[in-house]
Formats: sequence, structure tokens, C-alpha cells
Amino acid sequence: METVFALDNVWIALLLKVVAVLVIFLTVPLVMGYMEHKVLAHMQDRLGPMEALPHGVGQLVADGIKFLQKENIVPAAADKWVFGLAPGVMLIPAIVVLTVVPFGPGAFAENLDAGIFFALAVSSVSTIGLLMAGWASANKFSLMGGLRGAAQLIAYELPMVLAAAAIALQAETLSLVGIVEAQADFRFFGTITIPYAVPHAFGLALFFMAAVAELNRPPFDMPIADAELIAGHMTEYTGIRFAFFLLSEYAGMVVFGALATVLFLGGWYPWPGYLLPEGFWGVVVGFGTTVGKIGAFMFLFIWLRATFPRLREDQLQRLSWLILIPLALLNIVVVAIAKVVG
Repeated sequence: METVFALDNVWIALLLKVVAVLVIFLTVPLVMGYMEHKVLAHMQDRLGPMEALPHGVGQLVADGIKFLQKENIVPAAADKWVFGLAPGVMLIPAIVVLTVVPFGPGAFAENLDAGIFFALAVSSVSTIGLLMAGWASANKFSLMGGLRGAAQLIAYELPMVLAAAAIALQAETLSLVGIVEAQADFRFFGTITIPYAVPHAFGLALFFMAAVAELNRPPFDMPIADAELIAGHMTEYTGIRFAFFLLSEYAGMVVFGALATVLFLGGWYPWPGYLLPEGFWGVVVGFGTTVGKIGAFMFLFIWLRATFPRLREDQLQRLSWLILIPLALLNIVVVAIAKVVG
């Protein structure tokens, strides 16, 4: 009887974790998508969507209903199986990464010992979905967009991993939960407690820039440059499959914002060393703090879109291979020296 009861508890816990991850995955990106509509509208001095519910709150829901009603068209020359699977392959990594992201004290599905590299490795799987979409569409613009996207993801994965490795070196752990806890006790020259973003401001800049490129967001949106490639790898997609690509972009923004929050901003602590309330309210405060910090990164993503022009493809590659990667290597060497000397 005790064995059966323990097994039931395991399965119930697993079910609750799956439900919690899916709820976060389906709600937080939706809120962030609405935020992009409104922040861009205010930055460009326009109203934006206003008809769906008060102040356009229901616009993304209306867009979702619209996508469900649209016909799913598959080009006659397309590889139908690969074409149909590509949006799902793009979407799955974001769901999987959320299982290891700590949103509060105890508010995480899994605490892996190598959580940081698990998250970064899984996030790179989206490259496969992007290539699948580009190749299977039987469209030269889609193929070119897919190849551009793959080259971009490979180039900017390196500075991102190196920036994250510097944090793992500083915290002396690869666990995302462990990194948050290490920041809670981190003191600058033995005085005040500060998040890693202060001494690792350069690493944060590298990580954020690489995240923008990984997500194909402006000014690094060459794989879907509308003036050149129509919509890149998404050109031949319609209906719910096209919506999956958009959802994967917003979910990716949430995931990278969450990783940056954990690695550089102290995770669920409003400030390192801050004592959260015990029990349920501690989880609520921690979750709200994490989501608020993710929202700050989302604002930066949107701000870049409204501010900077698109780079050329050669400028993008040169920036990564000749500037960001050498600087990321230098950053990790400096952190290692400071760790040994300190």
C-alpha cells in the first residue's frame, strides 16, 4: 500500500508540474505579446489595436481565433511531413526549457545539476525546426531564410554560452536554482549584496545581444527580412501553423528573459539578500518578481525593434565572429582571474 501511494504521489506531482509549465507557456507569452503591441504603439505615437475589449486587451485572443479560422495551405511541391512538423519543432524547445527555469522558491519543475547548459542546449534545437521549414517549403525565399537563420543561430550561440559559462564560474554551480541562491549571498568586495548584473554588466550585454539574434528580432531579423525574403522560412505558412511560429518567438523571448533574470538579476529575489515571506506568499512574491524582471527584458526587446534599423547579413556575421566571440572569451578569462585572485 505504501508503494502504491508513493507512486501515485509521483504521478500527481508530475501532472501538476506539466500543467504549471503549460499554464506559464500559454499565458506569459500572451501577456508579453500584448505588451509588444502597446509599447510599440506608444513609442511610435499611435493607438495600436483598440477594438477588441477595452484598450485592445483582447487583440491577441482575437488574432488567435482568426488564425484558427484560416485554411492551412501546403504548397504542392512541399515535403508535407517535414513542412507540417517544423512549427512544432520550433515550439517544443521553449516548453522544455521552462521546466528548469526557477520562477520562485520551490516554483520549478526540475532542478538539474547542469540546468544552465541543458537550457542553452535545448534552446538551440529550434535551429532544426527553422531549417525544416525553409527546406520543406519548396520556396527559394524560405530556403534562403532558413539558411540565414541557421547561420545566425550558430554564430550567436557561442557568445551566449560563453557569457553563461562566466556566470557558472562565478557561482561555482551549473544549477539555475544554485545560481539564484549564490547571488543571494554575493557581496561586492565583501560589502553590500548585489546581483551579478553589476560586476558582470559586460556579460549581460553579450548575453542579451546574442538572445536578440537567436530570436531573429530586430535589428537582427535578416532571416525574415520582409524587403528581401518576404517572411523567410515562414513565407508559405498559413493559419495555425503560422501562429505557432509567432508563439515560438514570444515564448523564446520569455525563456531568454527568464534565463537572463536567473543568471544576472538574482532570480526571484527583489534584491539579493532580501528575505521573502515564508510559505505560499514567498512563492507568490518570488514569482511576481521573476515575471516583473522578465517584463523588463521584454521591454528592451521591443525598444530595440522600435529604435534600430536592420543590419546587413555580412555585418551580422562580422559582429559575432570578429567582435562578440573574442570579447566573450576575454570576459571569461577576466572572470576566471578575478575568481582566483579574489
